[in-house]
Amino acid sequence: MDDAELSGPEAGVVATARAMAKVEGAAAILLVEGLSDQIALEALARRRGRDLDAERVVVLPAGGAHAVPRFLARFGPQGVRLAGLCDAGEEHVFRRGLARAGIGTPATRAEMAALGFHVCVADLEDELIRAIGVPAIEGLLDEHGDLGPFRTMQHQPVWRDRPPEAQLRRFFASGSRRKLRYAGLLVETVDLDRVPHPLDAVLTNTHP
Repeated sequence: MDDAELSGPEAGVVATARAMAKVEGAAAILLVEGLSDQIALEALARRRGRDLDAERVVVLPAGGAHAVPRFLARFGPQGVRLAGLCDAGEEHVFRRGLARAGIGTPATRAEMAALGFHVCVADLEDELIRAIGVPAIEGLLDEHGDLGPFRTMQHQPVWRDRPPEAQLRRFFASGSRRKLRYAGLLVETVDLDRVPHPLDAVLTNTHP
């Protein structure tokens, strides 16, 4: 997607449609909640030297956790290899969807992982912030002209006394275009030996 598409209100819808156009004949489908997850995982795949198109691996953004069970029910019975990534707050939605689709009835995260589905704690941004560290992320913000706005947000009364990790999560989530932009930038910044386990594991589940 180009910058105009990333900033448009229909960016998520467009991303889902493009992914759906690739699912016929896919060897594996990696189901995620939204476009920022797709951007991050595709960026990580590139850093790992993988060509997902050549491998016929499709990263499919569902357009929100509420849509995940529908996709699980659609693709689960087809026998295509499935994997997924979700936030901790939406874990229960994935578990119910897996059970209703007849894929499995995981009662724990370990059982979810055995089925190829991994949980970010608390979410993708939180995982990456902890892996990269606040100083390095502030340097990234400075490089891209966002350190000033971040400092302004830090001084707001509601955020002034919050930990910097929480402040960063809020900053990334405060605009859809910012969230999408930094999904890729954070993955490109993290040391490969410090990539959060859920991100690496879900790609491993789709490796040929």
